[in-house]
Amino acid sequence: MKLLGRSLEINAPSDSSAIAMFRQLETGYPRPQLQRANWLNLNGAWKFAFNNENNWVQPTDVAEWTHTIEVPFAPESQRSGIGDTGFHPNCWYERDFELSPTQSAHPARVLLHFGAVDYHARVWVNGQFIGEHEGGHTSFSFDITPALRPEGPQRVTVWAQDDPQDLAKPRGKQDWLLEAHSIWYPRTSGIWQTVWIETVPETYLEKIRWTPHFERWEIGFEALIAGNTCDDLRLSVRLTVDSRLLVNDVYEVINGEIHRRIALSDPGIDDYRNALLWSPEKPTLIDAQVQLWRHGELLDEVKSYTAMRTVSIQRDRFMLNGHPYYLRLVLDQGYWTDTLMTPPSDEALRQDIELTKLMGFNGVRKHQKVEDPRFLYWADAMGLLVWEEMPSAYRFTPKAVERITKEWTEVIERDASHPCIVAWVPFNESWGVPNLTETRAHQHYVQALYYLTKTLDPSRPVIGNDGWESTTTDILAIHDYDNNPQRLAKRYGPEIKISDLLHNQRPGGRVLTLDCYPHQGQPIMLTEFGGIAYTRPADTEAYKAWGYARSSDTSELQQQYSALLSTVNRVQMFSGFCYTQLTDTFQEANGLLYADRTPKFPLEAIASATLGRDNPEVERSILPPSVTTPWSSAENVPPGTPQAGWSQAHPVQQMPHCSGHPGSQSW
Repeated sequence: MKLLGRSLEINAPSDSSAIAMFRQLETGYPRPQLQRANWLNLNGAWKFAFNNENNWVQPTDVAEWTHTIEVPFAPESQRSGIGDTGFHPNCWYERDFELSPTQSAHPARVLLHFGAVDYHARVWVNGQFIGEHEGGHTSFSFDITPALRPEGPQRVTVWAQDDPQDLAKPRGKQDWLLEAHSIWYPRTSGIWQTVWIETVPETYLEKIRWTPHFERWEIGFEALIAGNTCDDLRLSVRLTVDSRLLVNDVYEVINGEIHRRIALSDPGIDDYRNALLWSPEKPTLIDAQVQLWRHGELLDEVKSYTAMRTVSIQRDRFMLNGHPYYLRLVLDQGYWTDTLMTPPSDEALRQDIELTKLMGFNGVRKHQKVEDPRFLYWADAMGLLVWEEMPSAYRFTPKAVERITKEWTEVIERDASHPCIVAWVPFNESWGVPNLTETRAHQHYVQALYYLTKTLDPSRPVIGNDGWESTTTDILAIHDYDNNPQRLAKRYGPEIKISDLLHNQRPGGRVLTLDCYPHQGQPIMLTEFGGIAYTRPADTEAYKAWGYARSSDTSELQQQYSALLSTVNRVQMFSGFCYTQLTDTFQEANGLLYADRTPKFPLEAIASATLGRDNPEVERSILPPSVTTPWSSAENVPPGTPQAGWSQAHPVQQMPHCSGHPGSQSW
């Protein structure tokens, strides 16, 4: 079968050339942990129309296609070619694509995939209803084979419903007012992640999941087979690191499933183990080739990857690979001025991760957004820890509970195999549970999602409610935007008992722990602080700049940031922190980077402050050589700004780069 001239063979090659071919696909494949050779990107120009009257219910009702939209950019974005930020609860999409008769010797299925559609999607192919999906942040797929015409153009139509004022659905930072205000941003409606097609055989690999077990030196492997789940199926798993073979196993498929623990050879020597472990300092990935066989015939083949790493909580410390690990995170909202929640390109995702590491951070707290799998791929490959957070609803209703629970389950199922994810965050600052302190139902809801998350993935810590009013949690996460370093030092200093802190302090006017949920020795982290706003003078009118504090120029911003980070780095009760925030985001001007990703003061100065120059943990940090040398001048820094280079040399490693071409595909 051919799609737009790209050959879609049913059986991918099984020799080493397949690995090389898959490596080339890594630059843009929408689902990096289950890659096939034969796929087609359907991004690009689609016909588009709004239906504010809500009187169209099937494709034949569309009176006129009034616009052309560039998928996957939301119609509210400038990059879409529409840029309409008004209230539009119904968006309709349509495009044609070509299919020629199959050239394969075996029957094939054609799957249509959507990265994400906000919020409720209904899909037709050639006028035949295929299915629907609710949830604006997760992927879904349909088998469209029965609806395909034998020849000629094929047509896909999508109806996306997204009530802009519905506060009972997971919406994250999307504003319910016409104009973005305070800490909320422009809405994202309709298709906002990649749409794509792939062919699979009649019997194919539908899902795989990897779970490393560092303490046993094993990797858990699960696989589900879909389609015609016939007898006598076998699955081969080949794991390699570079050219070194780790595993080459064959398993019998029973009832369409595989559940195995793959034990690796473990000599027990740290040097050998360290060469295989994944961490921000050395993000070693294990390549996986998974093949489905029947009677010696190769039915399906996918490329994937995993890593050997484990995260846990030990008393008051976060543990990575069995050792205490201090988290230096930055709040990452994942927005771009012209494309909103959709990254402008694959390279833009990679650039954000590289800049984050260059500023001395070892991770991000992805805030109120479930990020594109391509971001998670680059975080895996480049070594960046990720806290994944569920976008909030803002009402507590049975419908809101149902929606959040369903979508959060899909989030965990989609992303659990990514080694970069080290924590799950179902709630932020009691959003969606506004009466958490008084109402038992709200408390039970937070507890329920905590335990549901631990049930679906017991391998990672879960932060029940990030910020304050903590109930059941693995990490006590505090939000405190006091920008006076002396007050912060006094509030969290060594003379302060944790019990007094939790009973007497109310950052943001909220209690830190609820009655009947005492602190039980979990790690304490400052997971939002700072938020210092600065804008270029020319930008002040464009956005009504907002922040928790202000700087008059970049020199003052650097001094304020350095003072805050110096204080926070010295607080012994903290096991980590998360600074607000990575980039300016619309009216929020409190980024370390402008919205165009230009640093507000030099990266090496940001890194110096982030790490704390007199902190012994700086020895373990990974930074490029530029961080170890003083700077004398830089763009956007006025003359006379205090120099913040290193006072003496420190041993550092080069920042690792993922193998394969980095890619710069524009979507």
